[in-house]
Formats: sequence, C-alpha cells, structure tokens
Amino acid sequence: MIRNNQSHLNTLHVIGDGIIIVLSYILAFWIRFDLMGANLIGGRLSVEQYFSSLYFLVPVYLILYNYFDLYSSKRASKLLPEINNLVKANIVGMICYIVYVYVFVKQLHFSRLMMFIFFIVNIVFASMARGLLRKILRYARKKGYNIKHILLVGYSRSAEAYIMRMIDNPSWGYDVTGVLDDFVPVNTSYHGVKVIGKIDMLQELMDKNNYDEIIITLPLDQYESLETLVAMCEKSGIHTKFVPDYTSLFPSNPYTEDIQGLPVINIRYVPLASGINKLIKRIMDIVGSLFAIVIFSPFMIYAAIAIKLTSKGPIIFKQERVGMHGKPFMMYKFRTMEVQTEETEKKGWTTRNDPRVTKVGRFLRKTSIDEMPQFFNILIGQMSLVGPRPERPQFVEKFKEQIPRYMVKHQVRPGLTGWAQINGFRGDTSIRKRIEYDIYYIENWTVGFDLKILLGTFRYGFVNKNAY
Repeated sequence: MIRNNQSHLNTLHVIGDGIIIVLSYILAFWIRFDLMGANLIGGRLSVEQYFSSLYFLVPVYLILYNYFDLYSSKRASKLLPEINNLVKANIVGMICYIVYVYVFVKQLHFSRLMMFIFFIVNIVFASMARGLLRKILRYARKKGYNIKHILLVGYSRSAEAYIMRMIDNPSWGYDVTGVLDDFVPVNTSYHGVKVIGKIDMLQELMDKNNYDEIIITLPLDQYESLETLVAMCEKSGIHTKFVPDYTSLFPSNPYTEDIQGLPVINIRYVPLASGINKLIKRIMDIVGSLFAIVIFSPFMIYAAIAIKLTSKGPIIFKQERVGMHGKPFMMYKFRTMEVQTEETEKKGWTTRNDPRVTKVGRFLRKTSIDEMPQFFNILIGQMSLVGPRPERPQFVEKFKEQIPRYMVKHQVRPGLTGWAQINGFRGDTSIRKRIEYDIYYIENWTVGFDLKILLGTFRYGFVNKNAY
C-alpha cells in the first residue's frame, strides 16, 4: 500500500485557486471595460494600475481561504458548507481589497463595478472548480486511486458505526483493512471487515504496512489503554483519530466548550441554558400569556359559570406538579371532576369514560379550555407557553427510575403545550414517546420552533381525542 500525500493535493489546490483568482480578475476587467465600455468620470486608470493589484489580491485571498478552512481534507464533508466558507472568505477579501485600493493606494477612480464583477465571477468559478474536483476525486477513488487505508483499534459500537459510514460512502475513498480487538475472536466479520488480531499486534502491523490512519474505536470499558495506544501511533508517525464509544450519551450534535484550552463536551445541548435565549422566551411568555388572558377571558368566564352551576366545589382546581430543576409548584386548571379526597386523586390518570369527570368537565377537557388558568402560571414564571408538560411528584419519582433520560425534561420550564402534545402524545399515551419528543424540543429549541408548536396547537391541540 502507498500512503497518500495530502500535502501534494493541497499544493495543487492552492495553485488552482491562485489561477482562478487571476482569471476571474482578467474576466472582470474585460467585462467592465471591453464588453460594457469605459464610461468613467475622470477617465480610466491604466491597465498596469489595475493589474498591479493582483500582487495584493492573490496572496491575501489564499491566506483567507486557508483561514476559512478551505484546504483541509473534505472527503467526508458536503460541498455546500465549503461554498459557504468560500463566500465568507470572498466577502472579507473584498473588504480588504476596497480598503487597500481606496485607503492605502488612494486610487479614487478605481472601478467599483469591476470589483463587484470580480467578486461574483471569482465565487462562481471557485465553486465550480471545487465541485469538479470532488467529481474527479470520486471517480479516481472508484478506480482505486487516492484511497486512504485505515486500521481500527477496538471493536465497539463506534467501530461498527464507522465501518457502516465508510461502506455507505465509497466516494470518500476510505478502505478499512481490519480491526484489532482483545475480546472479539479473530476472523469475526462485520459487513466484510474482519477482526485480524489482538491489540498488542498494533506495532507489528504498523511496521509492516503503510497505513494512512489509525482509528481508535475502543469500547467504553477499555479506555485505560488509550494513552498508551496514542503514544505508540504517534511514535510511528501515523495520523491517529479517536472515535468515542459514548455517542449514545450525547445528542446528535454535541455542544463543546473550550475552558482555557480544556475541551469540555456537554452531555446535552440545551439552547435555553443561554441567558439571552431565556430572556427572549420569558418575554414571549409574558406577552403571550397577557394576550391570551385578554382574548380567552370570555371562554374562562363562561367555563367558571358552568362549573359553578353544575357541580359543587371550587371553580379552580390546584394540583402540585414538578417544574424546572425539579421544583414543585401549584398548577391551576378549571375543575372538571367531582370533588374527591387527596388519596383518591393520587390513584392515577383520568381514563376514557372516567365516572369522576362531570359533563361540563368532559367538554372542557376535550376542548382544552380546562387548561386556560395556566396562563396565570405562565405569567408568574412557573410555566412557559411551550415546553414539556409537567407531571405530578409521585409519577416523576416512578418514571425517573423506569424511563432513561426522563429527568432531562426538567431542565426547562414546563409548558402549556409542547412538541409531544401536538404530535398526539397527550393523556393516556406512551410516556417514553412523550419523553423522546420533549428531549428533541429541549435540544432543538428556537423561537421559530416555539411559534411552530403554538400554531400546531391551534390546528391540532384544542380538540384532542386523547384528552378525556
């Protein structure tokens, strides 16, 4: 096997970008002054004055391309993010170019239109060149060229996931030659990739084979040998990567922090942990709850009168629920059942045709009018318009032992409505599915997502077949 030399490809890439910048500049000059004509106030600058700018333009643009990560390996990346970085680099480059021409060189008659044409043409040509290069490399890899040969160290879930991604994307040009593991038998095969020996054979195999990369995919319980393996690989001069075997603990896009050079991976990314996001959501809750109280006050007045006239007991039913950070609070609802003892109330959820529910109460539940007093919970900060629905303390104690990640929902304020509710998980439905939807909401919160859920509540949530 012959080790691929990424630096040669990068050198060609840099040279190609330099040529594209020059050609784009020439084309922009031709379009502006030959195709469109040179009707300039004060006359046109000389050709030499225009083209002398290339001594500044080319190196600055190439430095910016490197800064915006346009020369790192793109085997496993998509074209669109690369073009996005290309546009950013060109925007910064054009700003530098304008400052250079008008501030430092003081060429006040330099054509702004030509600059704009160059900006557009260079982005188009550079994007097309990158797309073409990807096609050429993918074709070459299918023919067996430009292949990176990989050895995995450790058989684990992350090893299987890595192998599947390489198999599903042959155009990336990775060849997984085998796996080393101390506990899985030799010749065990996963989609054609075999375990070829024990981990203590690593040094011997590195000496005999020109591997391009060593990927450490140790199971979670074998991390004590990680430092030794990394040192061995780096001593051999082979590029080494580490694929952690605890991805099941993280969301799909884990949030990382840098604390003075110390990388920290958050087990779960919660956008609402940000102060500015909290403030935005709180403002939405205050404004939204006040608006809702005014708009829905006729419904609440009619509901209160109907409850008072048809059954004995208080109009408002208060029940302890668990809120953000596990703190209990009293949640308000219109009373929809006959008055019952605290012991009876704790027995369980309301079921279909529950005899405890009054006739008026059944209507209020079906239309969600019984939930409207929670606008006051929202106004005082105990709840939010959108979030996971709060549960009673006895059920929280039960579910946190039975359902993985159940307590994650308490990292944000509970909501009047939520992503689970508008997807039909309300009332006597699967708690596990509700938690999946709640966690998705917590990890993907945006103002737009809240608005989508609120609109969905108007469309699906007021009348619900699972609410009885």
